[in-house]
Amino acid sequence: MTPSTEHSGGAAELLVRCLENEGVTVVFGLPGEENIYLTQALERSHIRYVLTRHEQAASFMAEMYARVTGSAGVVSATLGPGAINLQLGVADAMTNSTPLVALSAQVGKDRNYKESHQFVDLVSMFAPVTKWSAAVPTPDAVPEMIRKAFKTAETERPGAVYLAVPEDVDDAPASDALAPLPRNVVQPEAPSPYQVARAVDLIKNAQRPIVLAGHGAARGGASEALQKFAATLGVPVATTFHGKGVFPDDHPNSVGTIGFMTRDYANFGFENSDLIISVGYELQEFDPVRINPDADKKIIHVHRFPAEVDAHYPVDVGIIADISASLDAVLNGLSDHHCPASEPTTSSVLLAEELENGRQDDRYPLSPQRVVADTRTALGREDVALVDTGAVKMWMARLYPTYAPNTCLISNGLSTMGFALPGALAVALAEPDVRVLAVVGDGAWLMHSQEIETAVREGIPLTVLIWEDNGYGLIEWKMQMEMGEHSNTAFTNPDVVKYAQSFGATGYQITSADELLPTLRTALDQDGVSIINCPVDYRENLRLIERLGDLDAAI
Repeated sequence: MTPSTEHSGGAAELLVRCLENEGVTVVFGLPGEENIYLTQALERSHIRYVLTRHEQAASFMAEMYARVTGSAGVVSATLGPGAINLQLGVADAMTNSTPLVALSAQVGKDRNYKESHQFVDLVSMFAPVTKWSAAVPTPDAVPEMIRKAFKTAETERPGAVYLAVPEDVDDAPASDALAPLPRNVVQPEAPSPYQVARAVDLIKNAQRPIVLAGHGAARGGASEALQKFAATLGVPVATTFHGKGVFPDDHPNSVGTIGFMTRDYANFGFENSDLIISVGYELQEFDPVRINPDADKKIIHVHRFPAEVDAHYPVDVGIIADISASLDAVLNGLSDHHCPASEPTTSSVLLAEELENGRQDDRYPLSPQRVVADTRTALGREDVALVDTGAVKMWMARLYPTYAPNTCLISNGLSTMGFALPGALAVALAEPDVRVLAVVGDGAWLMHSQEIETAVREGIPLTVLIWEDNGYGLIEWKMQMEMGEHSNTAFTNPDVVKYAQSFGATGYQITSADELLPTLRTALDQDGVSIINCPVDYRENLRLIERLGDLDAAI
């Protein structure tokens, strides 16, 4: 059928031109009857439309695309149930401080004031999980609202934006005089000399300072400045789950990743510290009570925006500016200063020993340490692992050495299950020159396993590693620790090899410990889609707790 050109100058085409003006090259989504003109306008544009099998998966794709590119990801859906399916990924992006613009259809103005088929108040529904939620009232508003959506999503503290496009706006004509608005990129302010001087005084008077690097440091491209800062001063650095890689785990000042338990190796540096230099840290990444239980430590907050108020995060000095420039300015004020002697390598040595012991463990099902060790060996320093939520996250976040920002991607704001498989598809699309691995528990992978078809159809290389224990392992772990028993956590899985093959993908079943590493290498080197099922011995969970102390309630 020949496409209609009746609406070639309509609001949908104008909206797409505005998206192109914002630098958008891909939109993830699932169309509906009420946004067919937008769908066709995208087809005629330079933007790639990735048709997904579920709107929630599309929202995770847009979020992870934004996570590695730094620009707002875009997701599109129809009205009602389609839009509601977007909400989890939108909330995940918001709590993970990731820029995302969600577009959905909505009923027309002729019936949005009354009870009507498929109508719910989407603007109100999205408002609590976005920075801005609004409906496009007329084609004339499109250029301004799209510009505001991206500006809001990408500036200050990044987050999600939602716009509803009523069906009578989607297919409405638009004036030829309307055009996209220019992009205005606001440069960050220079750090305040007064605040820098105050931070310098605190560091000079500290006996045991430590750096906590978070997601904002990765978003802000502050890895190089942070390494220079730590090496020059001789200060130890820990990262949050979200900050993994912004400070290389093989750097001599690294103490590893904090966020697992109160008594893990990396926590000891905070117990002994008197000053926390917080670099790009946001409170939703990690509860500050766990590193400052008595609220008695001095805190320097270095970020693009002020810290949230928390009794256990009393900021003594806040430097609100570009993070790299702030670190450099503080360092310039500390000429010839070196922090008192510390032992930053202690925790790194212990973690390395634990990982090496796991590498030699030949048990089957495999120990978590063995799976982490083989995964690290199979992936290069710049390759990307997306780690889903569950027991798999605790093992990977804690033990997986990471050397570059955004190469170990974790959801730790909302801690959403099911994001890693669709997210890996988006990362592979955004970064075609690196290998991408989705690391998922068997409780998470079936939540969006339908997107295997999307990856196969779109020709996007994708490798998925399933940690199989036939249950919700983290919940069982928690129940056993607190109650000595567990229930309602077990389930069964399909034959993963046959399941993968049914989508046109390649499936692998691991039957011994020595099969995992060569299988990972084979799968990652292929251009297609591969699913690896690896049974894991989660009895190691309780053994780890015995070594490290009581399980913290925050996991």
